[in-house]
Amino acid sequence: MTMRSRRPAAVAVVLAALAAPALTACAPAPPAARVPPVGTVTRPPATTVPALRRLVEDGAPGAASLVTRDGRFHASRFATVGVADLRNGRRMGARDHFRAGSLTKTLVATVILQLVAEGRLALDGTAAAHLPPGVPATGGDGSDLHKVTVRQLLDHTSGLFNYTEDRRLSRQLYGNGFGAHRYDRHTPAELLRIALGHPPAAAPGARYSYSNTNYLVLGLIIKAVTGHPYATEIRRRILVPARLDDTSFPGTDPTLPAPHGRAYSRIGDRRVDATSLDPSRAGAAGEMVTTLGDLNRFFSALLAGAFLPPRQMAEIRSEKRTGGAYGLGLYATKLPCGITVWGHNGDINGSFAQTAGTADGRHVVSYRVNTDAADRAHGTDVLTAEFCRAPRA
Repeated sequence: MTMRSRRPAAVAVVLAALAAPALTACAPAPPAARVPPVGTVTRPPATTVPALRRLVEDGAPGAASLVTRDGRFHASRFATVGVADLRNGRRMGARDHFRAGSLTKTLVATVILQLVAEGRLALDGTAAAHLPPGVPATGGDGSDLHKVTVRQLLDHTSGLFNYTEDRRLSRQLYGNGFGAHRYDRHTPAELLRIALGHPPAAAPGARYSYSNTNYLVLGLIIKAVTGHPYATEIRRRILVPARLDDTSFPGTDPTLPAPHGRAYSRIGDRRVDATSLDPSRAGAAGEMVTTLGDLNRFFSALLAGAFLPPRQMAEIRSEKRTGGAYGLGLYATKLPCGITVWGHNGDINGSFAQTAGTADGRHVVSYRVNTDAADRAHGTDVLTAEFCRAPRA
C-alpha cells in the first residue's frame, strides 16, 4: 500500500493501481473504479478445504477462506466448511460480516505511519506528548508513557501491561462474567488506567511483549494529533478512498451488519453465543467489523505500497527490534516450504481471523472461524496449503 502522495485523497486510486504495473511518481492517476463483487467464482480452491475441515474438526462450527491472486478480486475464490449458525444450519457466505479483533491494529498502524510521513508525528517521540487532555500517562507501579515511544507502541516493545489480562476484567470479558458484562461500555482512558495500575511487563524497549494497551494508546494519539477519533481517520484515509464498504468501527453498537452468522465462545465446558456484545472493550486494539473480501483488498493494497511511502513501508515491515516477531502493526510468517507471507491475525469473543499475503500483495488469503477456541496451528495450515502448493488459477 504505497501512497504516492501524502494526501489521503490520493488513496482513491489504490485499487486501479493494483491492477496495473507500478506507476512512476509522475504518472497521472487514473480514476478510481468500483471493485467487482468478491466471491463471484464460487468453486472452492482445493488447497484450503482440507485445512478448513481440520479447523471444524477442532471445534469451530464453521470455517471459511477467500483467496485472491494477481489482484483479480472479481475472481476471488471462496471456500467454506461447517455452518455459520448452529440453530438453522446456514453456511458461511463470502459477504458475511464478522468481528476481526486485532486485525484492527494494522489499520491503526497505517494511519499512524501516514501521520509520520506527513511530519505530524515522530516514531521516536514519546507517547505522553500526544495524549488528549485528561488521559492518564503514569501509574502507581512504574508504568510511564513519558518513557514509551510511538515506535514501541507499534511493535509491542513498550512493556505496558496488557489490560485484557487484568484478572477482574478478564473474568468479565471472557470468563464466567461474560453473560452479565457483555454489554458493558468501556472508554479507552478507563482501560488505560487499568493497565497503568499494573507493573510493566518489561522496561520500554527491552523486549517484545504483545499488549492490547499499546493500540488503545495509539488510537488516543490519532485523536490528539488529528482532532478526530481514530475510526474517523481510518474511514477518511483508508475505507472511503479504497471503497472498503463492508468494514466498520461500531464503537458501542453491539450488533453486526447483515449478512452475518453467529459467533460462539468457549467458557469452561460451555459453548456460548457471543454474537452480540459491546465492542468498546476492544477499541483501537480490536473493534473492527469486516468481511473476507475487504480484508483481501486492504492487505493487497497495503503490501503493494498504496497507502504508505517507501520509507514507512520499510518501517512497517521492520522486525529487527522484536527479534523477528513483529513489525509495526504487521508481521511475517515463514511457512514450512520457505515462503514468507505478511499479515496479521485477530480474535475477539466468538471469532478468529487471519490475513496473509506475498510481499507484493498480489496473492492474498484471508480465513476465519466463528469461534475463539479453534487450534491456530491448523489456521497456519490454511496458509501453507494455499501458498506452498497452489496452482495458478
